[in-house]
Amino acid sequence: MSEHEFYSRPEPSLAVAWARVFLQFMDKPDRTFAPFMVSIAAGPDGNPVEDEDLRDALDACLVEIEQQNVEVVAKTIFPAAIWRRVKGDRQELYRYYREYLPDYVAMAPNKNSHGLYFARLIGFGLDPKTGSQVGHLAGAGLPEQGNQLEFIIQACKPGAQSMALQAVIFDPVRDQVKERRGFPCLQHVTFVRDHEQDTLSLNAFYALQSFFVKSYGNWLGLMRLGAFVASQTGLRFERLNCFAGIQKMRSGSRPRAGVFLDRLTDFANTCVAETSAEVAV
Repeated sequence: MSEHEFYSRPEPSLAVAWARVFLQFMDKPDRTFAPFMVSIAAGPDGNPVEDEDLRDALDACLVEIEQQNVEVVAKTIFPAAIWRRVKGDRQELYRYYREYLPDYVAMAPNKNSHGLYFARLIGFGLDPKTGSQVGHLAGAGLPEQGNQLEFIIQACKPGAQSMALQAVIFDPVRDQVKERRGFPCLQHVTFVRDHEQDTLSLNAFYALQSFFVKSYGNWLGLMRLGAFVASQTGLRFERLNCFAGIQKMRSGSRPRAGVFLDRLTDFANTCVAETSAEVAV
């Protein structure tokens, strides 16, 4: 019988969702959740609900073990800073990101050499290192260099077919290769429109998620992505449903014992306890 544990839980916020799973891993670091599903509610404004103390404490632990902080991970899925810079012009967001894609890859060549998630969402047919058309896709007739998000935004109208509101990351030609690589763990996203409530939810599917070093940033980036698409379709982002075939905290990607971890654990316990108290009332 498999020793893997099934995990499925709805959560009221990003902070509580991450804190609860973190505490379970700390109680038993070698556990593996398989499969794993968490459903995270957005705030009333459609944005992710965070806890600043928790996130700062997590970033301190990530820096200590020489891993990317939360914001760096999140922007691989949705570049919030660029979106603010272009002041709501999504065509300029696409243009700017595609133009500077090789530069973004060069910032972390060991991690980004095979691509970035947002790049495959708005330019599936682009080579991340050069920005040019990928050879095996050059004759595929991909509209607008494979901008899947723009297609979804245009298709997300009353009466839209749910099958149309999906985007892929994984490309068998580029990714189903013998050498080991860390990209893409995120395989596929789908959007679900509630026509009665005028809300939008996002489903995300991971083959594997490395919890401590990636999950918070992944969930933050996905919720920002959902809020972006919702804002461009006149909807309110409601919820992220994130599925992972395997969710684990691998031995080389764990927090280091010490004051930073103690601080993070205290804030995580506070987040979970406050939510439990609210439910009890």
